Amino acid sequence: MTSQESIGIKFLFGGLSCMGAAVVSNPVDVLKTRFQIHGEGIDSKSLGLVNGTIKIIKNEGISAMYKGLTPSLLREATYSTLRMGGYDVIKNYFIDSNGKTNLLSKVTSGALSGALGACITSPTDLIKVRMQASSKGVKYDSISSAFKEIIAKEGIKGLWKGVGPTTQRAALLTASQIPSYDHIKHMILDHGIIQVDGLQVHIVSSIFAGLIASITTSPVDLVKTRIMNQPFDSNGVGLIYKSSYDCFKKTFQSEGISGLYKGFLPNWFRIGPHTIVTFILYEYLRKVSGIKPI
Repeated sequence: MTSQESIGIKFLFGGLSCMGAAVVSNPVDVLKTRFQIHGEGIDSKSLGLVNGTIKIIKNEGISAMYKGLTPSLLREATYSTLRMGGYDVIKNYFIDSNGKTNLLSKVTSGALSGALGACITSPTDLIKVRMQASSKGVKYDSISSAFKEIIAKEGIKGLWKGVGPTTQRAALLTASQIPSYDHIKHMILDHGIIQVDGLQVHIVSSIFAGLIASITTSPVDLVKTRIMNQPFDSNGVGLIYKSSYDCFKKTFQSEGISGLYKGFLPNWFRIGPHTIVTFILYEYLRKVSGIKPI
């Protein structure tokens, strides 16, 4: 396999592994989205993790837990293909004479690949959030109708509503998730805590990576969700928030620091399993294809 083919395969495997993880984590993603929009002037009863799940299934059916799955898969096929594959490509530029890459270089590689992927594919995230946030039936009949309706009502720029917080979140997520997995895994192996680069070390490393990513991204994820889900006037101007900073400030003023971490548990319960499944699949696909592990 040539180096060019190897790079292409890494991009492909990155997207496939994240698509598999999205199927597993979508129900928690729906719950997380509902948590995050709760409390911003939307009249609803207090939600709990278990009660929220029961309420959604009771009122909307179990299929509601898979709202937004199609745009989610499309997003993973594009965004995650770019961020997962791009991480390795960018990281290679920072390899030292000993074949090692320091933590700062890994974080930088993650931030750049995540930001690039999210900026390009932001429309798929917008549609996913709006579908998952709707408790009275999906706002759009399909992905194609969603694209057409948004363009008709909000213009081409409407597809990139929330691109700022989306890109910020993606940069933070990828900068914390992939590098922490990469670094923790090699620390465990280098110190002989686990001696074989196999399933056990992949699970342990991805659990820590998922927790770190959840803590890092929760406030930005909440801001992104609220901006994307808010109503807009005829000129496409948000009726509740004018910018990411405005949303952050209003949320903090009205709900306190805990308001910025609304949906943290479902966010962690989503990112945790998503991270575990992603890296197990990604490492396995690389292994069977003869590509060295992360």
